[in-house]
Amino acid sequence: MKFLFDFLPVIIFFICYYLFGIYKATGALVVVSAGLILFSWLKNKRVDGMLLATCSLAIILGSITIIFKNDIFIKWKPSVIYWLFSCVFFISQFVSSKPVIQRMLQKNLKLPNKIWTKLNISWIIFFTLMGFANLYVVYNFSTEIWVNFKVFGIMGMTLLFVIVQSIFLSKYIQNDDPEPNGASHDNE
Repeated sequence: MKFLFDFLPVIIFFICYYLFGIYKATGALVVVSAGLILFSWLKNKRVDGMLLATCSLAIILGSITIIFKNDIFIKWKPSVIYWLFSCVFFISQFVSSKPVIQRMLQKNLKLPNKIWTKLNISWIIFFTLMGFANLYVVYNFSTEIWVNFKVFGIMGMTLLFVIVQSIFLSKYIQNDDPEPNGASHDNE
């Protein structure tokens, strides 16, 4: 379900852009974002902070885009979100006993504190650079190229970053299987 919440607005935006143009795609994004917040509230009696932040920015910047008929506002949305995440990850190192990334992943990973800090810093750098990459595309390429970058480029770079992170973390992942090579002696 979380996967749907994360990608539904982007998918709807992408489809509507190619069918109807940037302003109707932005309107669809605003409606879907508001719908996701409402659905989450009705289902869970709460709204996840990340969902609330991303959907609220889509609603605010999307509405401004439509009102002023200027697509620059919606094009800035990914950068604003990335920089907001970067700030949250950065600040978490100083105001909390654990960085954000540790709170998000500690149920699945056991890492030394030094590695949690390195991981958190790598996400800060990633989010910061992604914000600048988005603006580079916004100001140097057409809206169509930006839409494709938003859907495929950002997703591809994020996937690549996660793969690199996984390779880095693989040496810290412990196997809970007490038998060497996963062998089982239950049938002996």
